[in-house]
This record gives sequence, C-alpha cells and structure tokens, in this order.
Amino acid sequence: MSRPAPSPASPPAVPAVAHPADPAVYTRPARARRPGPVARLGAAPYDPQESQLARTRRARRMARELAVIHPDAHCELDFTTPLELLVATVLSAQTTDKTVNKVTPALFARYPDAAAYAGADRDELETILKPTGFFRAKANSVIGLGQALVERFDGVVPGRMEDLVTLPGAGRKTANVVLGNAFGVPGLTVDTHFGRLVRRFGWTAEEDPVKVETEIAEIMPKKEWTDFSHRVIFHGRRVCHAKKPACGACGLAAWCPSFGIGPLDPEVAAKLVKTPAASDTE
Repeated sequence: MSRPAPSPASPPAVPAVAHPADPAVYTRPARARRPGPVARLGAAPYDPQESQLARTRRARRMARELAVIHPDAHCELDFTTPLELLVATVLSAQTTDKTVNKVTPALFARYPDAAAYAGADRDELETILKPTGFFRAKANSVIGLGQALVERFDGVVPGRMEDLVTLPGAGRKTANVVLGNAFGVPGLTVDTHFGRLVRRFGWTAEEDPVKVETEIAEIMPKKEWTDFSHRVIFHGRRVCHAKKPACGACGLAAWCPSFGIGPLDPEVAAKLVKTPAASDTE
C-alpha cells in the first residue's frame, strides 16, 4: 500500500530538492571538505569526547537534512491491516521487502485472518513462503502467530509493545514497525541499515539493537521516531551503502565523521545512488 509522505522539515540554507519521483532527489552533492576522522585517521565514528548536547544537536541537524533528502520515506512493506503488516514484517527477516511484497498478495488472500493462519496447512503455507527463504521457520512463526492471536488476543493484533513482543517471530524491531505504521505509536525500527548508519554517524557505539534503540531515543524527539526510522533506512538503502557509501553525493557530509570512506567525486558518487525501484536490493 502506498504510504503518505511525511512533511519535510525546512532547515535553513538548503537548496530546493527535486520531485520525489525523480531519483536525483537522493543525490545532494557534498560541500567541499576534507575526509572525516574515520577515513582520514582510522578513528572510530563515535567520539566519547563529544558532549551529549553537541551530539544531540548534530544528530538533529542531520535528521532535518534526512527529511529533505528523503521526503518520500515510508514503510516499504505492502499492507492494509495491522495483521498484514505484522506477518509481512516477520517474513522480511533475511530477505528484502521487495521479495516479501511479491509473496504477500497470494498469502493475504489465502489467509485473511489470524484463525486462518492458526489452522493453515503447513505444506501449503511453506510453498507460498518458499521465495522468502527460511520458509520452514517462517511457517512455524506465522502459524504460531495466528494461534497466539486467537488464543490470547481474540484474533486481534494488540497495539502494545509488551504484548507484541510475546508473539512468535516478533521482537522489538517488528513491534516498532507495527506500532509506528499500523497504530500511529512512535517507534524506532533498529534494523540492519538503521544500526549501521547511526554507528557510522557517530551517534552511538552500541551494537545491541535494544541498546541502540535506547540511545537514539534519547537523541530524537519521540514524535519523530517512526518517520525518522524510515528516513535512516531509506538513506542506508539508497545512499549510505554498507560497502561503498556515496559520500560525494550525500547531503549529510558536513556533519558525518565517516565522510570519505566512500568515493568523494560527486559524479562517481552519484552513480552509486540507487533509485527507489532498486532501493531494497542490498
């Protein structure tokens, strides 16, 4: 389902951006500057000498820029109900949103409610889920999910973190996705892209997703958590890639300690920026 684009923030002295349909919207040539301490000195991105106030101000400035770079940021899993989003998020483990979105139309049509998942024929379910990988484990989770919802929540997806994390296959990441996108409850989605970027930005040194979530929650205003998560994930998929980030085409260059670990030439870097159609191929 197409999600509405959040209203972008308006930081000062930032040039106008292209229409969100234009892939160039993700390409914002960096101002000329020398590489950051990570690329130049081999330093860790997280600087313990940076005060919490300075780190918070820097992070929020970067967050405002992310809102300009990615005005179309949204949940890239297709869904129409909380149950559909819950199942799709569980299935997204170890695969791409694009792959999940190819599987879920048939899945959602065959299993329209929690009771249907609870009583699913395992072989039939596994056949549908096979393209997502780890399909046997995912079938176990989806069947268990349906059973738990029927037995403990009258077949309705609960809207509380403490309940969601008790469901098979649903940890805090899944719970935050569902809460933020299906219930409008702010949540930080600490997936692989999110964790990698906030460490690369020097906002945290933590590796554990729960600790990352706790530290970033202290930096970002709660009301922005859901949209902010989407923007960071979009940036990780489109611009700040794991192996070769497009540093020379990144609008966050002025505040990023890792600037320079990827190509600095704007034209070279721009070629690394992915279009929305290719955004979840990593």
